Amino acid sequence: MERPFVEIYTDGACSGNPGPGGWAAILVSRGKEKEISGASDATTNNKMELMAAIEGLKQLKVPCLVHIYSDSAYLVNAFVKDWLVAWKHNGWKNSAKQPVSNRELWEELDALSSFHQIVWHKVKGHADHEYNNRCDALAVAAINKKELGDNHDES
Repeated sequence: MERPFVEIYTDGACSGNPGPGGWAAILVSRGKEKEISGASDATTNNKMELMAAIEGLKQLKVPCLVHIYSDSAYLVNAFVKDWLVAWKHNGWKNSAKQPVSNRELWEELDALSSFHQIVWHKVKGHADHEYNNRCDALAVAAINKKELGDNHDES
């Protein structure tokens, strides 16, 4: 059986780094779109970028062919340049022999990624890419909503 095709556009944002942060993902499949977002009180931009991809993949209930689009070189390069493979091989140490930041999130993303066939795409941030711009706006809105006390989604 052929895997369903899904595009996932992701973005993370932080008000200060560290500071309040938000993430967002837009899933596109068969002409339908689904937007998801969330926020955290004290986080980093990189954590929010990872959360966007994690939460996007969590929406998929069957193995899919997924194209993930992100403006985060940190996220995309971990897969495209095999950083993740090297980190695991080196006992979760980076090239400087230091512990990999955000290991728990990387492990979760790695597990989710193994369920799907994924192609990673780096897009230029804030450069008139419709879905990237929408993700950015959703992530920023999640921060604002959280700061106003309206967001109960703890990520």
